[in-house]
Amino acid sequence: MTVSDVRQRYLDFFAKRGHAVIPSAPIVPENDPTTLFTSSGMQPLVPYLLGQPHPEGARLTNSQMSFRAEDIEEVGDNRHTTFFEMLGNWSLGDYFKQEQLPWFFEFLTSSEEGLGLDPQKLYVTVFDGDESTGMDLDTEAVEIWKKLFAEKGMSAELVRIGTEEEGYAKGMQDGRIFSYGAKKNWWSRSGIPAKMPPGEPGGPDSEVFYDFGTPHDPKWGGECHVNCDCGRFVEIGNSVFMQFVKQADGSFKELPKKNVDFGGGLERLAFTVLKNPDIFLIDVFGAARAVIEKRSGKSYGDTEATRSFRIILDHMRAASFFIASGIRPSNTEQGYVLRRLIRRSIREADKLGIKEAVLAEVAEGFGAAYLSAYPFVHEATPVIHEELEKEEAQFRKTLAHGMRELEKMGNDIDAFTLFTTYGFPIELTEEIAKERGIAFDMDSVKTKMEEHQALSRAGAAQKFAGGLADHAEQTVRYHTAHHILLKALQMVLGPDVHQRGSNITSERLRIDFSYGAKMTSEQKAEVEKIVNEKIAEGIPVVRTDMKKEEAEKLGAEHEFGATYPETVSVYSVGPLGSAFSIEFCGGPHVSNTRELGEGGKRFKIVKEKASSAGVRRIKAVLE
Repeated sequence: MTVSDVRQRYLDFFAKRGHAVIPSAPIVPENDPTTLFTSSGMQPLVPYLLGQPHPEGARLTNSQMSFRAEDIEEVGDNRHTTFFEMLGNWSLGDYFKQEQLPWFFEFLTSSEEGLGLDPQKLYVTVFDGDESTGMDLDTEAVEIWKKLFAEKGMSAELVRIGTEEEGYAKGMQDGRIFSYGAKKNWWSRSGIPAKMPPGEPGGPDSEVFYDFGTPHDPKWGGECHVNCDCGRFVEIGNSVFMQFVKQADGSFKELPKKNVDFGGGLERLAFTVLKNPDIFLIDVFGAARAVIEKRSGKSYGDTEATRSFRIILDHMRAASFFIASGIRPSNTEQGYVLRRLIRRSIREADKLGIKEAVLAEVAEGFGAAYLSAYPFVHEATPVIHEELEKEEAQFRKTLAHGMRELEKMGNDIDAFTLFTTYGFPIELTEEIAKERGIAFDMDSVKTKMEEHQALSRAGAAQKFAGGLADHAEQTVRYHTAHHILLKALQMVLGPDVHQRGSNITSERLRIDFSYGAKMTSEQKAEVEKIVNEKIAEGIPVVRTDMKKEEAEKLGAEHEFGATYPETVSVYSVGPLGSAFSIEFCGGPHVSNTRELGEGGKRFKIVKEKASSAGVRRIKAVLE
């Protein structure tokens, strides 16, 4: 069964059960400056999980492109990747545990509609309770799981583990259902119940693991258990039950509308069907893996080569999606992450003995592998090839420069300076030092790097904070001003002006738009005049849910390159029949443009400059 087969079976399974199939959101979140990447299936749906109605209804399903930068260092084992797809199904105040757990179990075990997995290989976890808040074991989930396993002729004993550390002491104990505390089986945006602020929703979750039966590695702990990191058990799905809301006194009350948020790794489910716990042996990596084998003369199965293969395969898949999504290598934000992926891949190619450019050839296979689900990657093949070739050539020059600097240092090699100043990989410095018999203190270098990274993280904490848009009042005002500005630009510069990117914070708005020349002072003044007139007119801002085709006929603006569901939300400045502007948008917005001018504020363009070829950028404020 291929990755495409698993994806389609999942979507068909839940579509048959009344779920609207919605498209994946972009890998770079829209209008969300708090995070660099979409990192989970639920991230684009947070407003709807918190109560906003979704235009497609209360039952949703999709496969979401996701990327987690924090997993870069984990790549190299059999199951971690940076880029992945998250299969999801959601109930927005509709069904709950009694439907969700049986449905997912049926999908896993049914040969007709699902994956046909052996239920004897499946183990589950539930919420054990939380002493600090007085919450008890999730007995409802326990009873549902006992019944499901019993229907397969299996006994399912509950083992109360508690903490992950206790799991290494207690072991499996012939259990089938295992309960863990809040660190493992509770979800909220803030973490465990004790850290949740009043008004924050959260709830228990239930995870499903597949047992590959591999031997336990005692380096991870004395006894194996389902949350062990030795690789025997792999999590393949997690049902979150958004059930409670925290009160001011620290207690919890049940939400009047309870939600289900399920997430399951597509690639993990695919390698589970293959009964081989190696994510890099699934079909989407096949062509790229063959290129590396041919160019290196080594086999993926060679023990000393496997880790390098895995890093290149993962990083080039992510890089392909990034470049196809409009990201380019740079020294900031998404571009920096892309550059890091490329440079790590070059280093691993060197380890495999590949000294000539290879990354563009490796990446070619991903366009074909994802043609049916994400054709935009295949369409971007020429630009992916160009960007990778250019970046690889540049970094190989960096390596050469670093070697010259290293030679100057003699026996007093400064790995930290070589890395931070010249981009020279620390592990390469260590290898060279060992070859020359020079003392190398990796612990000291790691300490310096940790201090350096701590400073970097402190400055960029919000950028990786977890994917929740800032809905502060001023940010919402800027979001509405952004809509008015785009229409004003079209009125002044022409109808061919369209949005090519945006970034909105509580301090200012930024818009990238298609236009080939620098704006004149007169043009900027005219745009400001139009926006301020619309603010002063006090026009109502209206949300309407409608069919995508109908919105397109109305000329509604939409995000460049984005895919939308059949039913969409549009926001209009003014009633639809006589609106000043109409855009595809999930919100939030002010209810009237007059709110943008509260306190005597006026709209002002503070900067206009080139962003890239044929694209200009405006920064503007309300002051």
